[in-house]
Amino acid sequence: MFIVHVDIEVLPGRVEDFITATKNNAEASIRESGIARFDFIADQANPAHFALVEVYDDETAAAAHKETSHYLEWRERVAEMMARPRSSVKFREILPAEREGWES
Repeated sequence: MFIVHVDIEVLPGRVEDFITATKNNAEASIRESGIARFDFIADQANPAHFALVEVYDDETAAAAHKETSHYLEWRERVAEMMARPRSSVKFREILPAEREGWES
């Protein structure tokens, strides 16, 4: 598995727009072949801070995701909403060890 945690901070006045755009992207993403999970979570202490937890079968599936129309549309739509550039950290699975344990 190839796991990406994306850290996002949005401009305070754009939070609801960001949530709407990102929910649409996440809902389309989870239907892609090669994606086991695509979680969109919010920081309880900071309403403008979010994370995406993306679990792919492999790096090829992650690269394919970045070519989809829904991702490209999301990236363009939310660009002006960012309080700072998005950052990400890549991980590998330890437990669960099999894809079935990661599936939504």
